[in-house]
Amino acid sequence: MRLLLPFLALYRRHWFLASLGIVMTTLTLLAAVGLLALSGWFLAGSALAGSSGLYSFNYLLPAAGVRGAAIIRTAGRYVERVVSHDATFRILAHLRLFAFQKILPLSPGGIARFRQSEILNCFVADVDTLDHLYLRIITPLVAAMVIIFTVTFGLSLLDINMALTLGAILLGLLLLLPVIFYHIGKPIGSALTDLRALYRSALTSWLQGQAELLVFSTVERFHTKLANIEQHWLVRQQQQASLSAFSQALMILATGLTLILLLWLAAENINFIHTVSNDQASALIAFFVFAAIAAFEALSPVTGAFLHLGQVITAAKRVTHLIKQQPAVTFPSTVISSPISSLITLEMKQVSFTYPDQPLPVLQAISLSLAAGEHIALLGRTGCGKSTLLQLLTRAWDPPQGHIYINKQPITHFDESTLRRIMVVVSQRIHIFSDTLRANLLLAAPSATDIQLQKVLNQVGLQNLLANDEGLNAWLGEGGRGLSGGEQRRLGIARALLHSAPLWLLDEPTDGLDAETEQQIFSLLRQHCQRKSLILITHRLYGLETMDRICVMDGGRIVEQGDHQSLLKNKGRYYQLRKRYGSSHII
Repeated sequence: MRLLLPFLALYRRHWFLASLGIVMTTLTLLAAVGLLALSGWFLAGSALAGSSGLYSFNYLLPAAGVRGAAIIRTAGRYVERVVSHDATFRILAHLRLFAFQKILPLSPGGIARFRQSEILNCFVADVDTLDHLYLRIITPLVAAMVIIFTVTFGLSLLDINMALTLGAILLGLLLLLPVIFYHIGKPIGSALTDLRALYRSALTSWLQGQAELLVFSTVERFHTKLANIEQHWLVRQQQQASLSAFSQALMILATGLTLILLLWLAAENINFIHTVSNDQASALIAFFVFAAIAAFEALSPVTGAFLHLGQVITAAKRVTHLIKQQPAVTFPSTVISSPISSLITLEMKQVSFTYPDQPLPVLQAISLSLAAGEHIALLGRTGCGKSTLLQLLTRAWDPPQGHIYINKQPITHFDESTLRRIMVVVSQRIHIFSDTLRANLLLAAPSATDIQLQKVLNQVGLQNLLANDEGLNAWLGEGGRGLSGGEQRRLGIARALLHSAPLWLLDEPTDGLDAETEQQIFSLLRQHCQRKSLILITHRLYGLETMDRICVMDGGRIVEQGDHQSLLKNKGRYYQLRKRYGSSHII
């Protein structure tokens, strides 16, 4: 239950609406109790008075009371729904914003601990589940407590013994049944939340991997997996529905037994005030009975509500687990006010790095310097640590050993906005947002004009994307499904050209391109980055002769470095790779 305390603290921001919703719920329930009790007494009193009491029985006052209670209940129910749901939506919006603010500082390395479907489920389903805390638990519980004490006090003015008996029964049920059904329903609610997350994760994986599933003929197996999860989910839902029905049946049984007890007490000894006639005293028995029925109706949502508490607690655990993550990298809060030079130098001193929960180091004592305007290529096989080095330069991770300097300043001294402003990164995986072509390009330069966007698309050979009627308004779809791998790669390069930072970090920029397009892209990059510092990560030998320096990596170390000609003369690792694979093959 302590898990819910941080989420309850969020309610303080919307305490007025939340409190007003509870007040309106209570007022509506009190009006419903008054309506049913007053109607029962009015009908019974009229029947007992008969035609002989036509002039002595005051029917105007109770009739007005019935109408007033009906109006209050109807209007109160409407206002209660509007206020409580408005409060709920505001609280959920605040909760989503709160959760997003917590995970936003997490570096890409921190986010990588979670699957995309897990984060999506947390923001959507788990946060939605937390609305039960206010609507189905807090509000019914507070309203039921107020109803019990109000009804008990009101009825005690007529007969204290019957009122205390009814109040004790209602209070006992309120304290006992929710606890019982919470413990019974907790494993069911927890399983429902976990199964929902598992189903969403499996469904997301199926949607994202349809092509691979079709190629390897595993669609049927995946469908079977989804069907099994869904079947277990339906079984748990049926169990919860049965338990909810059982709780309602117990409340109906308790209502019937309580009415029998009240009628027996009324028949044995009724101590209504002596100022009323026998007929009116008998009619007050109906008042007691209908008031008890209405009070039990106000109490019935509470037992069912605690069946959902297991789901709420499990959802709270999942959200808490996400927002409690500490960022692997922290940036200084002060923004660098001095202008950044257009010439960038970079230096790495004895940098070593090991991924969390991994026994072997990825980088070992890397020392590397990049002069202003220099172009360096990091060459090596897949898994030798090239991409990890790039992640350290972008501060996706911080190295536990060694130091990185930009313009002779520690990289940790740069605030995030400044660091992102001075470098442009073309990663291995180019993310295409489900948006228009224009919107995907404007990420790199929000103020760019359509003419600039069209120019950069022509530069990277994507003018065919402008050939249709939609042009820059063409919808690219989820993950750029309408684009080939090479087109996605060139779109990433187009973003880099628009950003135009002084430090360029390129991770396999021509991977997946044909030889002719690769040559065009290399020529474009050389021309654009003439006065820019550049690090090229590659496992291809093409175009390296144009680089100022080539660093050959293996096993997390730089084993050889120099320009193209000197490395060939030394006849070391680079020479052997050239001799074995040629100039246009991957290693």
